[in-house]
Amino acid sequence: MKVDRCPSTLKPGFTTYSPAALRNVFGGKRVNHTLPFASPENDENVQAAFIENRKRLSISGVQIKLSLILEKNKLRLTHAGETGQYILKPIPVDLLKVEQLPANEHLTMQIAARIFNLNTAPNALVFFQDGLPAYITKRFDYKPGGKKRRMEDFATLFGKTKDTAGENFKYEASAEDLFRVLKQFVGPYAAQARKLFRLILFNYVFSNGDAHLKNFSLLETDSGDFILSPAYDLICTRIHVNDTDIAFRHGLFTDDYETESYKANAFYAYDDFFALGTRAGLPESIVKKEIRDFTDQEQAVAELIGRSFLEGAVKSQYLLEYQNKRKRLAYSLAANKKNS
Repeated sequence: MKVDRCPSTLKPGFTTYSPAALRNVFGGKRVNHTLPFASPENDENVQAAFIENRKRLSISGVQIKLSLILEKNKLRLTHAGETGQYILKPIPVDLLKVEQLPANEHLTMQIAARIFNLNTAPNALVFFQDGLPAYITKRFDYKPGGKKRRMEDFATLFGKTKDTAGENFKYEASAEDLFRVLKQFVGPYAAQARKLFRLILFNYVFSNGDAHLKNFSLLETDSGDFILSPAYDLICTRIHVNDTDIAFRHGLFTDDYETESYKANAFYAYDDFFALGTRAGLPESIVKKEIRDFTDQEQAVAELIGRSFLEGAVKSQYLLEYQNKRKRLAYSLAANKKNS
C-alpha cells in the first residue's frame, strides 16, 4: 500500500507513521504501517490464527476484533496467557462499503481528537502485506505496569443485559439517561457532564447512529475515582447502514418531552440539544458554546476528510452527511420566532 500521509494523524508528507503518531500510538517505537502478515481473506494460516486469537479477546461487539502485542518494534497476535496492548479491526462483512470501514473509523476518531478536542483512544490505520487496511487502537484500560484499570460501560452501570432488558438492551435508554448515571458514579460532575454532552453532539453531527450504551464508559483514575473514558468506536455509520440519528430507542430525552422545533420538523436541531444540555445541568453559556463549536468547523472538517484514506466517492458522501447534520444543528425554531 503506497502511503503519502501519516496513517495515524493524516498529516501529509509522510510515507509511514509520523514521529507524533509513533509517540502517541506506539510509545515512540519505530513501527511500520505494514503488518508482518497477510489478511485472513488471503491466507488460510493467518485465518486460523485469527480464529484462535478471537477466543481470547474479552471485548464485546459484533465486529471482528483481534488482540495484538508490540514486541520490540513489530506488532503480532497475542498468544495464550498474554495481555493484548492493541485491538485490531479488519474489514468486516455484511455492510455496505465494508472495505471503507477501517478508514471511516480512523477518520472519525481523528476528527474527534484533532478538530473537536475529544479525548480519544490512540489509533491508526495499518495494512496487511496484501494491502488491505485495518483499524488499530491502543488499549487504555491498563496501567503502564500492566495492571488493569476498572472500566464499566453504561449498559453495566444501568444494570441492563439481555436478561433484564431484552435482545436490544444496548439501545434501551435515552441520551439524557447517560447524565443521570454519570451524576451517580462520578465526583466532578460538571466537568464530566460537559465532556459527555460534547461526545453526544459529536455522534449526532457525524452520523454515528450506533452510539449505544456499551460505547460510553467510565474509567478508573490513578486515585481510584471514575471519569468518562476516552472515546472509542466513533464512526459515521450512515456510510454503511441506513440507521437512525440517535442510537437510543428513546432518543434524546428521558420522558416524553419534545421541543416545539422537533414537533414542527421531526428532526433534532439546535433547540433540542440546547434543552438536553440545560436539562443535564450545564450552564446555558456552556451549552451555547459547545453547540456553536460544532457548527463553526466546516472547513477544518472538509480538509481532514480530503486527507483521509476513504475513496473519493465516500469522501463526498461523508462530507455531505456532516454538512446536513451541521445545518440541522445550526437551525433554531425558537430563535427564528424571536426574530420574526
